Amino acid sequence: MKVLVIDDSPEIAEVVSLCFELRWPDTVVLSAPDGPTGLRLLREESPDLVILDVGLPAMDGFQVLRQIRSTSDVPVIMLTVRDADTDIARALEAGADDYITKPFSHIELMARVQAVLRRARDSQVPTKEPPFEAGGIKVDFAAREVWVEGQKVKLTPTEFNLLALLVRNAGRVVPYEELLAKVWGPQYTDAPNYLKVHIQHLRQKLGDNPQKPRLIVTEWKVGYKFVKPKDKDAEPHPTTPRTEE
Repeated sequence: MKVLVIDDSPEIAEVVSLCFELRWPDTVVLSAPDGPTGLRLLREESPDLVILDVGLPAMDGFQVLRQIRSTSDVPVIMLTVRDADTDIARALEAGADDYITKPFSHIELMARVQAVLRRARDSQVPTKEPPFEAGGIKVDFAAREVWVEGQKVKLTPTEFNLLALLVRNAGRVVPYEELLAKVWGPQYTDAPNYLKVHIQHLRQKLGDNPQKPRLIVTEWKVGYKFVKPKDKDAEPHPTTPRTEE
């Protein structure tokens, strides 16, 4: 496995390298002190995981992440010294798979790494499940592709996993805890920020009105439900009212 650490602190890069050396000695850990160097190593080395600091000089971690996401779905864990909800939401909105607040422990880092790599690995498992098609929406489980009105929609691996789980349970309210446990892992059941941000992304990408969603609806304090859209051909055509003669 190859891991890229983008952090301007040599101490952090050394700590991360030591964590992997203790757990997975064969791991190759690359380090970059800034965003441009990290992006270059990403292109040249194709790492399996990126650990990215928010507080980088000149080009911050959010800018680096957006550039990564424009070309790659590589799992990214962000490091931040702040744990405010706004910073967490911003990291997830930019496409981070997870985040860790500094200072962090060896146990916490490796637990997060394992969870992120498991999700990435699960997304590669082939399936023969037939596609879901209704109301102009197509979810191809085998190809891991989503189409809306004939247009392909780009989803991150986590967004696809979340949508697939909701679609497979269409018509049923899936509790928050179940969604978090099955998509992110059992250790994330008390982390609603992950779910809220990704549901917002899915609604936007599917063309679902966030104020009055018709596809992914919220059951207050319970969970979310995917409502199977009606096929346009199956909808009744309006009739012209008869006028009295």
